[in-house]
Amino acid sequence: MNAHFETVELTLDVPFTISRGTTTTTENVVVTIDHDGETGYGAAAPSRHYGETTGTVEALLPELVAVVENAESPHARRAIHEEMLSVARDNPAARAAVDIALWDLAGKLLDQPVYRLLGLGDDPESRPPTSFTVGIDETAAMKRRAREAARAGYPVLKVKLGTDRDLRIIEAIRAVAPDVDIRVDANEAWTPKEAVRKCRELADYDVEFVEQPVPAENPEGLRFVYERSPLPIAADESCLTATDIPTIADRCDIANLKLMKTGGITPALDLIRTARAHGLEVMCGCMLETNAAIAGGAHLLPLLDYADLDGSLLLEADPYGGVPISQGRFDLGAVDAGTGALPR
Repeated sequence: MNAHFETVELTLDVPFTISRGTTTTTENVVVTIDHDGETGYGAAAPSRHYGETTGTVEALLPELVAVVENAESPHARRAIHEEMLSVARDNPAARAAVDIALWDLAGKLLDQPVYRLLGLGDDPESRPPTSFTVGIDETAAMKRRAREAARAGYPVLKVKLGTDRDLRIIEAIRAVAPDVDIRVDANEAWTPKEAVRKCRELADYDVEFVEQPVPAENPEGLRFVYERSPLPIAADESCLTATDIPTIADRCDIANLKLMKTGGITPALDLIRTARAHGLEVMCGCMLETNAAIAGGAHLLPLLDYADLDGSLLLEADPYGGVPISQGRFDLGAVDAGTGALPR
């Protein structure tokens, strides 16, 4: 096997704001792995919030590439995953890029889509639709973007909150999108008492659930909200890998995995199994990612209750194509082999 990587700069279609700040461009590091005439694609979307940058990914990838090139087979993904952990345990986005590329390569070598390698079917009814995210902006701008997404057929909106006008935002969006499911994400912005109050207010607008209402560093605060909220609570920043599940199991209803937090598809499967064993529902989210990464997460859809895989939809242009998507629904049946990620 031969592996290579390159960094691509991606411009967002509109500035993307959450409670922690605003982004207009993002960088992904794309990994390609060649073997027996086939090429697998994966990508890292590092987040400073979790201690990773493009620079750290680029610095570690030569060592991770060496692990792949020394492996006995591209199908030995578990062994490769364990070896990568010994090299880059605290750098999951870098590992995710390699792991996704290996799954894509394996599917192409076996002429099977990745969901088939996972033993899953392609029944569209078994796959939750992805949400479309509305970032923080002026209320009128958020209302306009929500209306456009609803008219485009997206059945679920994820609304970023963490402002002094959160309720007005949801009221405005619900007025122009009365028939869509609305989820909200505070990205750790609220205090526990504030979160309980806002959850009670949001319940009047038929909000589906609230994601990460309080800082991950306050697990007892998360429990406080979970025990008092009329709405289900999803854990994101509090849930990085399978080892976090026992800690959050009595503090939330939903575990939100991301390939960039787990380190790829291989460890994401561990998180899903562990979450199910603890009675939690599961969502797969994403960072601002090219389809070279998003396509990998899409093949987990039959295992999920919820999906937030719109990272590539928020880009002005994506150099990679992925799983076809229409009105928020991924068409896994259209993927002949691998993840479906290919250069445009």
